Amino acid sequence: MSPQRRHRSGVALAITSGLVMTLAACSAPASADDQSYASWDEVVAAAEGQTVKLWMYGGDEQGNAYVNDVLVPAAAELGVTLEQVPIADTPDALNRILSEVQAGETDGEVDLVWVNGNNFGTGKEAGAWECGWTDLLPNMALTDPADPLLLDDFGTPVDGCEAPWHKAQFTFVYNSDTVTDVPTSLDELLDWARANQGRFTYPAPPDFTGSVFVREVLYSVSGGYENVPLAFSQDDFDALTPALYAELQDLEPSLWRGGETYPQDSNELNQLFADGEVDFTMTYGPATLTELVANGTYPAGTKVLTFDEGTVGNASFLGLASTSGSKAGAMVVANLALSAEQQAAKAEPDVWGQFTVLDLDQLSDEQRALFEALPESPVVPSYDVLSENANPELAAAWVTPIDEGWRQLVLTQ
Repeated sequence: MSPQRRHRSGVALAITSGLVMTLAACSAPASADDQSYASWDEVVAAAEGQTVKLWMYGGDEQGNAYVNDVLVPAAAELGVTLEQVPIADTPDALNRILSEVQAGETDGEVDLVWVNGNNFGTGKEAGAWECGWTDLLPNMALTDPADPLLLDDFGTPVDGCEAPWHKAQFTFVYNSDTVTDVPTSLDELLDWARANQGRFTYPAPPDFTGSVFVREVLYSVSGGYENVPLAFSQDDFDALTPALYAELQDLEPSLWRGGETYPQDSNELNQLFADGEVDFTMTYGPATLTELVANGTYPAGTKVLTFDEGTVGNASFLGLASTSGSKAGAMVVANLALSAEQQAAKAEPDVWGQFTVLDLDQLSDEQRALFEALPESPVVPSYDVLSENANPELAAAWVTPIDEGWRQLVLTQ
């Protein structure tokens, strides 16, 4: 993919966002299907023979391999045909569902979606998601019912509208062979970028990773996440973001290629890091680093950067489309994905390396042993270490205004 160029038109983004926002403003018609179930046994019986289409970002090779090589055959053993539909971005799935909602479709093309953040919040408001179904999943008992990461998704109550899939911790990654003066805070990282011209950059928002980087800078210039209200208000936005954009404008000339272009997405930034063009990359999924170093994609000196003030943590979910005609099959797949066996397999560094959403205290000795057998990484600290001092995500309503402000005040200035 080509880098995100400054002065680039936002037409494509506006079209995509426009559909979502327009439909979000409409009242969703009530579901007219009869896919209601009183017990898990009824769900399992109805799921037999159904085909479930899982729409998910297709740019993660390990994620694709996990779904197609591990999850798909396990679903088949339960009588459900699972098909992955790789997409470029989650709004592709959301827009499809919202179009079907508007058309009154009850057997749509989307069944499950890998989702979180503002895509979930916008979709919930517009009636894109089936809600109140996750209590039926037997494997929800393996999660902590009080875990705040599983109760709210970027400030939007989950309300049984999506099933947890895995946890994420935003992490900076550096090459210790080239970075010897290691920053210990985001403020120090930005100073390092200014002192090492052209060796740092970040993906252009609204890329998911670039967007969280900008929010991390907002926390930093505000003196910590405690000083940024999680719920959005225009007054808070107007008061807090001038310092954010001033900081990023000041940083821009020091970035890779002088800030004239930005990586379009995290994949492009990762490739720059792999090729030695920059000394840092960043990710929501640091557990994948182990395999990337082992297979030679990333340099042997790759290390995780931890900050004194912590970084943002969240969880990813599987949303069930309100227009799905295979809701029982989708629920069986969501429950399967929450099983100890699938969560442990997905956590294997050479499979996908994702952090589990399960509460290990809720597992049997046999189930817990699956996680205890996972290899320790020479690259990535444990999730407990990574998530220490974790920062909360801002409410989804913050995300689009911050990203749009970046486009207007940083990209096009």
